[in-house]
Amino acid sequence: MSESCVLVYDGDCGFCTRSVRVAERLPVRARVVPWQEADLAGLGVSEERARREVLFVERPGGPVHGGAGAVAALLRNCSGPWRFAGGFLAAPGVRACAGAVYRVVARNRHRLPGETPACRLPPEQRPGGRAP
Repeated sequence: MSESCVLVYDGDCGFCTRSVRVAERLPVRARVVPWQEADLAGLGVSEERARREVLFVERPGGPVHGGAGAVAALLRNCSGPWRFAGGFLAAPGVRACAGAVYRVVARNRHRLPGETPACRLPPEQRPGGRAP
C-alpha cells in the first residue's frame, strides 16, 4: 500500500469526523483530508461526489472508491484481519447490503452521535457550500 492513498470525508459533519478518527487508528497508511481542504481535481473527483460520500483514492489518477466501497477499499489496504474484512465487504452479495446500509447512514447522519448543526443544513447552506 502506498502513502499516496487518500481518504476524503466531510469535515463539516461531526459524525463523519468521528468516524474518520476511528479509521485513523487502523493499520493503514493514508492521508486523511476533509473534502473542503482537498485538491479534488488533483484526486480526480468532483465536489458534488465528495459532498455525497466518503472517498478512498488509491493513488492520484487511480481508482476512486465511494461510500461503502471506500470503506471496503480502506480496509483492503490495511494489514492483518482488516484486509479480510475489506474483502468481505467487497464480495458481491455483501457489497449490495453494505451499500444500502451506507446510504441509510448517510441520509441520517445528522441524527447520529457526533452530528453538528452543519449536518442538518442543505448542502448549499453548509459552510463553503454552493447550490448544485
